[in-house]
Amino acid sequence: MQLVVARIGRAHGIKGEVTVEVRTDEPEQRLAPGAVLATEPAGIGPLTIETGRVHSGRLLLRFAGVRDRTGAEALRNTLLIADVDPEEQPEDPDEFYDHQLIDLDVVTVDGTEVGRITEISHLASQDLLIVEREDGSETMIPFVEEIVVEIDLDEQRAVIDPPPGLIDDRAEIASARDDAAAGPGREESPGDGHRAAEGDV
Repeated sequence: MQLVVARIGRAHGIKGEVTVEVRTDEPEQRLAPGAVLATEPAGIGPLTIETGRVHSGRLLLRFAGVRDRTGAEALRNTLLIADVDPEEQPEDPDEFYDHQLIDLDVVTVDGTEVGRITEISHLASQDLLIVEREDGSETMIPFVEEIVVEIDLDEQRAVIDPPPGLIDDRAEIASARDDAAAGPGREESPGDGHRAAEGDV
């Protein structure tokens, strides 16, 4: 299975390095020197990571064959894609890969059916579960342990204990989704307890 683990940003310096927007909780594994990654657009890759370092809080990578700023700039906005074993599990029991959460049924603690998870939205402050309701509308559920009380992969369901208004106030939800869409596009960010651990499918 292929997952997006990073997006290439702008060139850094004149020797072919690029900034990288990390979209994985395991950059030391997915983005290590020697890793060979597929790309989107596919024609740019595959790319082999030659070096990596952190500078001013940002990960910088250099790829084999890219030696100058022009070559680095040509890679801007390219998505880096890793092959991941679909049976692989995050080490932290409170973390889940996005693909494990997609299509889970969402129910409340009293058994009321809410909908189905169709997307994971990774914002700077927390992760959100995008849940499609039976009527086709969408609800955003903060992926924090106070609200998402159980993820049962065997039963393919997520059990939530929503505060008043979270799954009923559709107007407020729609407004919040518009705000989220305009916010940061970072693929992974820590939640409070639970985390969605890794990138796009």
